Amino acid sequence: MKMNNEFFEALNLLASDKGIPVDYLIEKISSAIAIAVKRDMGGTENNIVEIDPEKRRFYVAIRKYLVDEVEAPETEISVSDAMKYSKHAAVGGQVEIPLETKEFGRIAAQSAKHVIRQGISEAEKEQTLKKYENHKFEILSAPILRIDPDNGNITLEIDKTEVILPKSEQIPGENLVEGQRIMVYVADVMAGGRRPKLMISRTHPGLIKRLFELHTPEIKDGTVEIKAVSREAGSRSKIAVWSKDENVDAVGACIGPKGSRVSAIVEELGGEKIDVIKYSENPEELIAAALSPAEVLSVTVDPEGQKSCRVIVPDHQLSLAIGNKGQNVRLAARLTGWKIDIGSESSAHESAKAAEDEE
Repeated sequence: MKMNNEFFEALNLLASDKGIPVDYLIEKISSAIAIAVKRDMGGTENNIVEIDPEKRRFYVAIRKYLVDEVEAPETEISVSDAMKYSKHAAVGGQVEIPLETKEFGRIAAQSAKHVIRQGISEAEKEQTLKKYENHKFEILSAPILRIDPDNGNITLEIDKTEVILPKSEQIPGENLVEGQRIMVYVADVMAGGRRPKLMISRTHPGLIKRLFELHTPEIKDGTVEIKAVSREAGSRSKIAVWSKDENVDAVGACIGPKGSRVSAIVEELGGEKIDVIKYSENPEELIAAALSPAEVLSVTVDPEGQKSCRVIVPDHQLSLAIGNKGQNVRLAARLTGWKIDIGSESSAHESAKAAEDEE
């Protein structure tokens, strides 16, 4: 009984320490013991392992078939020997042979130890994976524990676990310090290896989407919907929003009173510029809006249906529409899914005049 008490106390302590339900641990440990007993002591596939934390009962028994002549002592027993365990023993049946705690401890405990440890490890891994899966595609706030001076990788603490934010997933140019809390996007969960790993990022477009959901009540309640996001982390992002309610200004809701909502997101991202545009099912309207902050005079969709278009802007807006190193038009193309060719108003007139002259 003392051994049983110690076992269940240790079990509760283990469950508390690892954050794993006792029932789950019992299932894994029972399975591990059953494997060890069958391997080391024989019996059939349906040997008995009962662990009852309420009654503090730890019962292990092997089952053997009753035969006239024993040929396989690991799984068979004679009727005369079986009478010690059951007065109703008869050839063709099975008998249950309880194992004393000491006997089990001497014969099977050592081999079960490794299997139990493995079972607990798997239980812990499964629990962690389940917890991590709940975080997938979400944003988390986490403190910075360390910044590696050699490779720039950042170690964060998430759910009492150290998680690495690689340099490649950090916003270019931002200055972070140890102890600072930052928002990260959980891009994926890797189940391989010794334990599951969170793949986190501050450059993923999903971070923009989740930050707007966090700061915009109209997105949370479904009044406003985010239709598309394109991003070049640390520099500029574009987000297209829409509302099914004609009385709701989707863009205004995301920007917030006096720009408070979008400003909070910009601050979290270290000053990254964000263009919030109104989504439209009309390609011409969507493309024109996506090229914000540039003014667009016309959008001509390719009639061949290749999702490409020609956009004309005022001469003084051409560089703004294209953006630094083509960034603005590149982000607009990603946001809309259209190939965008931009030309100035004067060049369009010249082309038109040349076409007339040829005629």
